Amino acid sequence: MGEQAVLTGMVLNAMPIGEYDKRITVLTKERGKITAFARGARRPTSQLLAATNPFSFGEFEFFQGRSTYNLAKATISNYFRGLSADPEAACYGFYFLEAAGVYAQENNDGLELLGLLYQTLRALENTALDNRLIRRVFELRILLAEGEYPNLFSCQSCGNKESLQWFSVKRQGMLCAGCPREEDAVRIDASTLYTMQYVLTAKLEKLYTFQVSEAVQKAFEQVMDSFFVMQAPCTFRSLEILKAIAG
Repeated sequence: MGEQAVLTGMVLNAMPIGEYDKRITVLTKERGKITAFARGARRPTSQLLAATNPFSFGEFEFFQGRSTYNLAKATISNYFRGLSADPEAACYGFYFLEAAGVYAQENNDGLELLGLLYQTLRALENTALDNRLIRRVFELRILLAEGEYPNLFSCQSCGNKESLQWFSVKRQGMLCAGCPREEDAVRIDASTLYTMQYVLTAKLEKLYTFQVSEAVQKAFEQVMDSFFVMQAPCTFRSLEILKAIAG
């Protein structure tokens, strides 16, 4: 039957296979992204019916063959059902799942990315937080996890750590007031710079514990709209749906 593996993870997506089966992608703490077959998971009486839906987080028991995983059992601790009551939050959630699936690696440690995804979905369920801010925090932090984040702590031209005023996509970081700026440079005030620096340095459990002014939000969005698109390895289908719903 193959080697047994009990892994902690979250279902990123699920596809119907045949009449009753599913093929799922799971981001796991121990082995990164894996694809598995869930036999009979689409049967109404299957114990795997709900556990193989996107957002399901918990422990998954697999049997590993030569080239495939087969899901035998799942113990779900969080379905993130709160997202189903808010269509906009659900769309944000699917975007985060898709992005995590793109950045996750197979047969690799997925602890940091899984932790980020879990905390982000918890933040989405908190109606006191702005979903737009959650999105930008997630995007910047996932770049940190991948080692593709911008330098927000010193000038990319001279190394100066003071008077950082311009963000350059081309230079992938900040420029100080004393250095020539690139044509693509965006003026960043101290509050926006501090916000982005915080996102890069905060512990995961503290990542979504703040709010910002509308001015800071717009500046943060301007930076990420250009930088994240440049760094991302693909376009995200769920983001197009999100744009249509959220505006």
